Amino acid sequence: MASTGHAPLILASASPRRRELLAQIGIVPDLIAPTDIDETRRKDESPRALAERLAREKAAASPEAGYVLAADTVVALGTRNLEKAADAMEAEAFLRLLSGRSHQCITGIAVKAPDGRVQARTVLARVRMKRLTDAEIAAYVASGEWQGKAGGYGIQGMAGGFISHINGSYTAIVGLPLYETKALLEGMGWRAKA
Repeated sequence: MASTGHAPLILASASPRRRELLAQIGIVPDLIAPTDIDETRRKDESPRALAERLAREKAAASPEAGYVLAADTVVALGTRNLEKAADAMEAEAFLRLLSGRSHQCITGIAVKAPDGRVQARTVLARVRMKRLTDAEIAAYVASGEWQGKAGGYGIQGMAGGFISHINGSYTAIVGLPLYETKALLEGMGWRAKA
């Protein structure tokens, strides 16, 4: 079998956070090419199964040739999914739900190799948020940082000051678990350019 290790790396995500995380470990995608799939949760689908399925489908949907890396992060409170808040009212509702409680951030990652094989895995982190005051919630919602983020918050910004405890991968909470991503890429045959 021919070596495909130096095939291009395509990031199937528009997330600047995922690009920044990859850059931390010296990985720069050759192309940013987000894929568009239906992200609707299936009946009785667990948050973990949802995160893995979405990452797998995003990778598989890419028409690009090379190694395709895709990811999806799900925030779950029990069995309830807190998706990207649609508006400020929903962001406020999410923050009130998470206030003073623990929740899970589950990031699914998937890699499609040049030969079409797709492998995926999930990484779970438990996060505890302090009890938030009305003023803290109002200020955070007004900041707009919640936009485009699962659960209506981003740990790498102002909301980092709301998090009292993390058990698991910090980078999985941000949106791309670096250890597992690098291991999955290399396990599929991808190699960084020399």
